[in-house]
Amino acid sequence: MSYRLGVDVGGTFTDLLLINDETGASYTAKVPSTPTDPSEAVLNGIEKICRTSGVGPREIRYVMHGTTVATNAILTRRGAKVGLVTTAGYKQVLHIARSFVPGGLGGWVTFNKRELLAPLELTIEARERIGAKGEVITPLDEESLRADLEALAEKGIQALTISLINAYANDAHERAVLAIARRVMPDVPISLSSVVVPEMQEYERTETTVVNSYVRPEVANYLDHLQEELSARLHPQVQLSILRSDGGLATSQSASEAPVNLLLSGPAGGVAGAIWFCSRGGFDKVLTFDVGGTSTDVALIENNSARIRRETSVGDVAVRAPSVDVRTVGAGGGSIAFVPELTRALRVGPGSAGAVPGPAAYNRGGTKATVTDANVVLGYLPASQKLGGDMLVRKDLATAAVQEVADAMGIDIYEAAEGITRIANEHMFGALRLISVEQGYDPRDFALCGFGGAGPLHANALGILMDAWPVIVPPGPGVLCAYGDATTRVKDEASRSLIKRFSELDNSSVVGYFHQLADTVKSSLAAQDIPAEKQQLNYEADIRYQGQALLLTLEVDLADFEQDGLERLGKAFDAEHEQLFSFALDESQELVNLRAIARAPRPNITERDRAAGATRLEDAIVDKSPLYYQGVHHDATLYQREKLSPGDVVPGPAIVMEMDSTTVVFPGFDARVDHIGNLLINPVSTSKE
Repeated sequence: MSYRLGVDVGGTFTDLLLINDETGASYTAKVPSTPTDPSEAVLNGIEKICRTSGVGPREIRYVMHGTTVATNAILTRRGAKVGLVTTAGYKQVLHIARSFVPGGLGGWVTFNKRELLAPLELTIEARERIGAKGEVITPLDEESLRADLEALAEKGIQALTISLINAYANDAHERAVLAIARRVMPDVPISLSSVVVPEMQEYERTETTVVNSYVRPEVANYLDHLQEELSARLHPQVQLSILRSDGGLATSQSASEAPVNLLLSGPAGGVAGAIWFCSRGGFDKVLTFDVGGTSTDVALIENNSARIRRETSVGDVAVRAPSVDVRTVGAGGGSIAFVPELTRALRVGPGSAGAVPGPAAYNRGGTKATVTDANVVLGYLPASQKLGGDMLVRKDLATAAVQEVADAMGIDIYEAAEGITRIANEHMFGALRLISVEQGYDPRDFALCGFGGAGPLHANALGILMDAWPVIVPPGPGVLCAYGDATTRVKDEASRSLIKRFSELDNSSVVGYFHQLADTVKSSLAAQDIPAEKQQLNYEADIRYQGQALLLTLEVDLADFEQDGLERLGKAFDAEHEQLFSFALDESQELVNLRAIARAPRPNITERDRAAGATRLEDAIVDKSPLYYQGVHHDATLYQREKLSPGDVVPGPAIVMEMDSTTVVFPGFDARVDHIGNLLINPVSTSKE
């Protein structure tokens, strides 16, 4: 009997989910994160989940891991010392950038550009030139390059980036530089722009490849160490896979070589988990929100697929790497509430208590009021609840912290607590509007899926604000990111730039390009022990109006394209442009990039058998507890979620408790359990059978 383990490292907790491949039975665990060494929490969690589930460590054959190691390396600027090789005349490519200044209209006044990840003193120029069509204009001067590389090696660089102009059209010179560099500095990891992102626009290509080099040593060290520990503690042949930013999996070796694809690894896991449960419940249009300790991540799912963007941003670094279109706002369970002396107006976040010291209710040294403490005071998070199965909630400490906020405002403690949660809800509401209303989607056409440790606490409230029903709380919502890690599949892609008007292309040549890319990406997955005949292929095209910089990415059905060709693709582009911007132009269209994406088969996991009516609803009742909602005290019924069966309807006011999260159902609403085990919250007047 084999098991697969999903592991997601968050800012406050590390979540684990263990699945039996044959029966679908699952086990969950949460342990405090260890920011200084994330692998410590992963290993602690594995020990805990094996102990509580009774599963032997050697029965775990697959480990799927969402990690923030690459992200943290960027945010904390503790990556490698990176050397850069550019074409002569392009040494300042990272300095020139795109003349974009972050911030509002006055941002240019206060903007201080941070140090580059590959500074000028570690940048050398290769005497060579490839033309835009791939022709060799100036041959590579190997002798001068070798001398420059030897001088660069003496400066103690820890990683090297090679990014030559027009290498996307012809990578011969980059390969030649690579061969020389390997002889000069054999122990230094080297990244080629023509491998990492073989697409036009030299700044984006160089920046992306430099970021890949910057985080590569730290990610490689982390994954090597984790693989060694897993092999020693679990099965010697355990397979470690890492979640990519675009929601696919990469083998640990592939992830070590291209860590730039891992920058949004964590949030992608939750979206993948939401798709898994919502699609099985019959919902293919869903807005998701993942509330953790520090932030809330939101995304839009349409036709059981998340929107993918071609650019990933972390802090002030933007790279050309695909990622799930997740928007983040600084509002989470650990967001700190405070009252400034000057205004006496309540503020919440973006500062967070994090894992250490955490909210006051965690009794780990925190004294400032947080959103979690407000939920405890309101009764949404009962004092009888044990977080992660073993962390007791201290209502007395939460009350003392929130009382300070109430005293500063001169109001009742319940008013202060409800004010804190309402402000946090408004922050989350704004993020959800950003990925729905502001992109041309009506949220009333979508269901709303809340997860993360604190998501179900705010789910009912956000359903009211968004008017999106039902509100779905999937099984194990606090470890859903780990569920997404465990149920997703290996993925890779290959791309090439064309930059030609539709009038300059014919359908057969475009089909030929797609087939070439498909052969490339199929070979990549085959090298990862995934046979070509078992792979699923998808195709994409980046299109723009001639003369514009904006690109839109469209899915391409190759069979339809072979029949209707560029004409149908052009109409689809106009429709997408009108959806996003409310208009389309009568201009020539330009095909910029083509892409082939290969995926491994879905994991063969048996659906968990959930018997309808296995228990009576009354058997799931644990206790009664006070709950404060809209200025009124109520008596809420507490339910144990694991004792609920499909078809059960939980009337509000109620609180549904489980090991990893707590769901609040307000008065005037109810929550029905569907055949998958999802909780579906609806207003009583429109509750769906």
